[in-house]
Amino acid sequence: MADRKTGCLTLFLFVALCASLFLNFILMVALFRRGVSAMSDQEPLARFREITVERGRGSFDKVALITMRGLISSSVPGSVGDSMVDDLRAALRQARDDDRVKAIVLEIDSPGGEVTASDQIYTAVTNARAKKPVVVYMDTLAASGGYYVSCGGKYLMANETTITGSIGVIIQTLNYQHLFDKVGLASVVFKSGKFKDILNGARPMTPEEQALIQDFVMKTYDKFLGIVAKERNLPADSLRNGIADGRILSGRDALNNKLIDGLGQIEDAFNKARELGGSPGAAIVKYGPPFSLSRIFRAFGRAPDTKIQLELPKEFLPQLESGHAYFLPGFYAP
Repeated sequence: MADRKTGCLTLFLFVALCASLFLNFILMVALFRRGVSAMSDQEPLARFREITVERGRGSFDKVALITMRGLISSSVPGSVGDSMVDDLRAALRQARDDDRVKAIVLEIDSPGGEVTASDQIYTAVTNARAKKPVVVYMDTLAASGGYYVSCGGKYLMANETTITGSIGVIIQTLNYQHLFDKVGLASVVFKSGKFKDILNGARPMTPEEQALIQDFVMKTYDKFLGIVAKERNLPADSLRNGIADGRILSGRDALNNKLIDGLGQIEDAFNKARELGGSPGAAIVKYGPPFSLSRIFRAFGRAPDTKIQLELPKEFLPQLESGHAYFLPGFYAP
């Protein structure tokens, strides 16, 4: 009996030693790769995983499905890059440079977001379109900045019930002067120029400040309008005096006003991409975040959040960051 217990203990220790050696080996490899990449001039970009959505039929060709969901912002963290903007640019670049990818489907479900972030993604879409067809499928919502990005595609498709349009620019701030007066607070500002605290909520805006902000908004709007007019081959003046006044449109209305090319489901977008890419048997692959050991270690090593946080209801807070220019529908502002 004692020999049997000793044998079991020896086996257990052997297995534990092997597991420990395996984990140490993985950690050493990870540290070695990090050291090599640190010594190199440029760290190679991680590649997105390909998840098969539909298998190919007698072909090794692929159609890459890339998704853009939620608020468009450089503050939203990414899986590969520092932000969701970096992720989308990297995904579009990967699909563009992959010779087996014959076309791209960009699925958008977004209310819009920051002006600069939207323009950066739009530019990445047009760069991909210059090499292979890009079919944009608008899901539930592709309004304002979401439509701005969509304009970079070769073929735009939406569901009949999609909310799109909202061509316009918004900057929001909050004035709390009367609240300060009630509680006896005052803002003290030292500034180098008269416009330095232009969105200071502790005082009313001057007419000169209002004119400056409005001029900035209209110049940004003119850029948005120019892109829609160029990409959709529509007169800018008719857009300005018609549907480009910030209104939202259904997918059906967008088609009637020539803002999109067709209506359908996501499967119809896949088939259109196969058609434009000249590969009817191409597989559909969705880009997902790359596998990373560090993600697993972070998941196991994440400490519980013990901080106490008090938040006001969102009705009492601005939903947009003060001083930022946005391509967003008006209902995202309070």
